[in-house]
Amino acid sequence: MPDDFNYKSQITQKVDEIETGNVNYLKEAFKWQYNVIGLAGAAAFALVSGTALPIILAAGAEMMYMALVPQSSAFRRLVRSWKYEEEKKAHDLRVRQMQMQLTPMVRDRYVKLQQICQMIRGNYARLSSTSQIFVDQMSDRLDGLMTSFLRLANAGITYTEYIQRANPRQIDREVETLEKDLSRQPAKVQEINRKRVEILRKRQERFRKIVDDLQVINVQVEAIEDVLELIRDQSVTLSDPQMVSEKLDGLIADVESTEATVREIEDFFAIAGSDTMSPMASGSSGSLNPFDHRDRTRNG
Repeated sequence: MPDDFNYKSQITQKVDEIETGNVNYLKEAFKWQYNVIGLAGAAAFALVSGTALPIILAAGAEMMYMALVPQSSAFRRLVRSWKYEEEKKAHDLRVRQMQMQLTPMVRDRYVKLQQICQMIRGNYARLSSTSQIFVDQMSDRLDGLMTSFLRLANAGITYTEYIQRANPRQIDREVETLEKDLSRQPAKVQEINRKRVEILRKRQERFRKIVDDLQVINVQVEAIEDVLELIRDQSVTLSDPQMVSEKLDGLIADVESTEATVREIEDFFAIAGSDTMSPMASGSSGSLNPFDHRDRTRNG
């Protein structure tokens, strides 16, 4: 499994990017709260005493501090831990935002998956200490799959909204009209309208691809639910966690492929404009949301 799938590895990868991006450790050392407190104290003492000696001494100490601390491996690890916490908070915020954008039915499915993952962890926690390394790896994979469920479900909501807003028949009629009148138009007008036809045909092609990809996303979300339910059932009998981990790896490979499709379509939405990016408000999709079909089928 690629290391960047589960959420912990995603955060660590982001911190690695920051690390290789020439972090300004001088700046981090200067704005460290203890350094700021020390400088402020020296300034206050100089003000009270009416002499510049505290400032001079503080300046000398600051020069030594700035020469040594930013080069310290311990300080760099500390900065790395700060960045990790910042990225983790940002990740958690994104997860909460994705949860809020789910429709009520899909949100219920997500809560059910959370409960299933908790049961899996609880069942495998009873294994011997020698098996815990596989249990820990499996727990990370579960976290990653839960994040993928949110991401794919939200992408599905966005795609559904786009499909509902789009009017492919109107585009077809517009293409037909433009091509029909081309021969009677001046050369300059023909040139412009040919470009319009080319753009409209690209929109037609993109619409068909989004419809196909929405079906893939819907099936992939359901596959995540099916595999997690299977693992929950197996965890009751304490099946080999390594075998379970291999099952998760296979699912993760499929999910990563689907998420690559999601990123490709997101790029299109970014180009097409922010109008198509706003996900449907919770509950507004009604029966048109394909992700709600799964819940109705199971409860029907």
